[in-house]
Amino acid sequence: MIRTDWQRAWQSPAYRGKLITGVVLLVLVLMALPFFFQYIQNRRGVLLNDWVLDSLPAHDVSIPIFAIIWGIAGLTVLRAFRDPEILLTLLWSYVLVTLTRMVTITAVALDPPVNLIELVDPISNSFYGADFVTRDLFFSGHTSTIFLMYLCLRRQTDKALALIGTMLVGVMLLVQHVHYTVDVLAAPLGTYLVYLLGKKIADYQPGS
Repeated sequence: MIRTDWQRAWQSPAYRGKLITGVVLLVLVLMALPFFFQYIQNRRGVLLNDWVLDSLPAHDVSIPIFAIIWGIAGLTVLRAFRDPEILLTLLWSYVLVTLTRMVTITAVALDPPVNLIELVDPISNSFYGADFVTRDLFFSGHTSTIFLMYLCLRRQTDKALALIGTMLVGVMLLVQHVHYTVDVLAAPLGTYLVYLLGKKIADYQPGS
């Protein structure tokens, strides 16, 4: 069944074109990220007064954040390589979410929260360049990424795990003072709107 789905998808010129274009765009965006992060890290921003963070003592919860995000990512990649439609939607949506974050981070210049503890994520941090970046704030990339996986997954159990993971990651990012509350709360809404566009772009008719 999996092989049949992929054969049918790959026979579609529309699917092949969108997949190849999406992969090329993803590579270009990932190559640009270290330069973008270096730029935003060297500028000044606004320090927000966040009463939620003020009431939360900062703790390092990097390990559970890393475990949840990449555990759900592994599940999503598995499902995506079994379902060509999930893969294409995830690919385009992720590219668009990343580009959208680059725009919003540029437009909303923020200084990092007080008592921020460096988030240790060896996979994600590899795209940041040499230094840990603290000004990629609005909106939260970790929250948006795991929420996007929730949107792309289809099985109810998978979606439930991803949704619970999204809420846990959002809370733990605040506990670690990596993001302001508004960064975390805005991430699902922004991601959902961009996902709708990504899903529309990825849509194709088998055989077309």
